[in-house]
Amino acid sequence: MVFLHGGLGNRFNLRSQYEFAVAQGWGAIAYDLAGHGQSSLYPRYSIGRHCRDLTRLLRHFHRHRPILFAHSYGVPIALEWCQQQRVAGLVLVAGGTHDLDPWWKVPLMQSLAWGGRHLFRLPWMRRAIAQLSSEHSHATIDRFTAESPLPVHAHPYDALRIFWGYNFFARRVGLRPASGQRSWQLSYPALIISGGQDPMFTEAMGAALAQHFPAGRHLHIEPAGHLVMAEFPDVVNGALAEFRWGAIA
Repeated sequence: MVFLHGGLGNRFNLRSQYEFAVAQGWGAIAYDLAGHGQSSLYPRYSIGRHCRDLTRLLRHFHRHRPILFAHSYGVPIALEWCQQQRVAGLVLVAGGTHDLDPWWKVPLMQSLAWGGRHLFRLPWMRRAIAQLSSEHSHATIDRFTAESPLPVHAHPYDALRIFWGYNFFARRVGLRPASGQRSWQLSYPALIISGGQDPMFTEAMGAALAQHFPAGRHLHIEPAGHLVMAEFPDVVNGALAEFRWGAIA
């Protein structure tokens, strides 16, 4: 099982699911995407480069047909990677095929990239952001905010730009095979997870995404926000275990 974090995140974003997987005896890999956490920086970022990195990582560890667990902007990477490589299943959390940049997000991220990010060096600002990140308060979400502060360096913000305007299906216009079949491959077991308090990935978006997969299931957690996997780790981990059992059966 491979865990792909989202924009401005790091490998600790999915700690609850990673530790759960390890405790179950599953093979598990969590890593920082390029430009994030402790990974190398690139002069230019692309989804293709992220996919190449994932391929090399799995080749290094001799892993094949993984289950990809992706959060937020990690979802496009998972979707693109499985067009070229085989997977046993996809768990897609709070992210989808398109409309991943609501009207307010681009100017906000641009302002942070231009210098606003330095405010996150201030302890009071970090505390305020932690409180705004989630309406929930318990040990798991507290650990999440402590391990995943918003970055103060520019590269994670630069790396976000590749997802603005992303549309999985629009990228494949003109690629339809002569046979008339679809030019994408989504015939994998898939679990889509959304939160009712998430302004970026709604219940309707989750339901629509699940319909693209013949073996797709949508789990909606109404009280959850964008950090659903940290807010409701037991619910998500239980669904993950059930999904994995079905995907590899």
